[in-house]
Amino acid sequence: MKETILLTKHMRDNPEDSHLIDSYEKNNGYSTAKKTILESSPEKILEEIKASNIRGRGGAGFPTGVKWGFLAEDEDRYLVINADESEPGTFKDRILLERDPHQLIEGIIITCFSANIKEAFIYIRGEYAKPARRVQQAVEQAYQKGYLGKNIFGSEINLDIVVHLGAGAYICGEETALLNSLEGRRGEPRLKPPYFPAVKGLYMKPTLVNNVETISSVPWIIENGGEEYNKLGVEGSTGTRIFSLSGHVNNPGNYEIEMGSPFGEFVETLGGGIRNNKKVKAYIPGGASAPWFRGDQLDIKMTIDDVANNNSMLGSGAVVMMDEDTNLVSAAKSIVSFFAHESCGQCTPCREGTTWLEMILDRIASGRGRTSDMNLLLDVCDNISPGLSWPPKMTTICPLGPSAVSPITSLMNDFRDEVESLIPTKVLL
Repeated sequence: MKETILLTKHMRDNPEDSHLIDSYEKNNGYSTAKKTILESSPEKILEEIKASNIRGRGGAGFPTGVKWGFLAEDEDRYLVINADESEPGTFKDRILLERDPHQLIEGIIITCFSANIKEAFIYIRGEYAKPARRVQQAVEQAYQKGYLGKNIFGSEINLDIVVHLGAGAYICGEETALLNSLEGRRGEPRLKPPYFPAVKGLYMKPTLVNNVETISSVPWIIENGGEEYNKLGVEGSTGTRIFSLSGHVNNPGNYEIEMGSPFGEFVETLGGGIRNNKKVKAYIPGGASAPWFRGDQLDIKMTIDDVANNNSMLGSGAVVMMDEDTNLVSAAKSIVSFFAHESCGQCTPCREGTTWLEMILDRIASGRGRTSDMNLLLDVCDNISPGLSWPPKMTTICPLGPSAVSPITSLMNDFRDEVESLIPTKVLL
């Protein structure tokens, strides 16, 4: 198994100065945007994006071309780049922001041209100080070159980009909470409907919200054609994708590959296998929000649909491997504690339920558990995500609550014996 380098080519070829505009332009940077602005049309750009069949890289996996086509007509429209990469185990957008910000900006220019947008926002995670500085510097360099601002590339088109640093709230990775935060409000999700961003988004105007990796892919697609991009990967999961591999592996890191290979092959080849030649007990295929797979499910293919058909999600592309010595109850508690801490508090089932789940797991992990705690865990989970099915049903506005349920249902479905082994035999209630 080998990497297929599209998105990360410039940063690998020019590791020292890939974030600078001079370096980017030496590698034909901004040539695609210029040609698009001066020679193409918005309709042609949208056709190429649809032909590529690229699906969003932020987690939901919605077809990007279809999403762009949903944008309601209005004199004022906005593009918002979701760079609030807060999902545990995910660190792929960080390298795109920090090491190749001009690729993102070029993608923004092409996207805004296609959608008749005159103002874009890049909302960056609060903890990403260095990436934010790099992106701000790149935006300023693009303004100086005439690639942003009035009459970009000598055309009649105007485009401004605003870089906004968040305050470090995980919930702002949810698109409507991000929009609230961008407007200066509390980072709380909005009800959908009626607040679909494509119709009522930023400042109640039609808004495209796209992930960093998604928009960074746009220049390659437009330069080489949507059909060429569609040839990469497999049907339903076309193109390349950056996977963040972590956990008990020999070679953790970001890897850009075509989707379609089994997780086991990915871990053994690019990841260098499991440390100390241990076996895999469980792994998370798509970030902390995703239900786990067992170690005997490494033959599942790394595609959006294959993972979904096995009752989980590829999500943000964060693969976390856990070896045979892992205390899975403690691992689940760590994830649930994260979601309990990051709950915005707007919905009662999430605000209260995630805290209760954390306390029950802590009790079991510390040897103070009760037999009834296992049913209690599932009962609380059911109040957050009725039926405990996947994709999850919700009693909450956004999926944060059900995200805390995922590790618990994984434990109880596949590793119930491990949970029971931590409960003292004398404790019957």
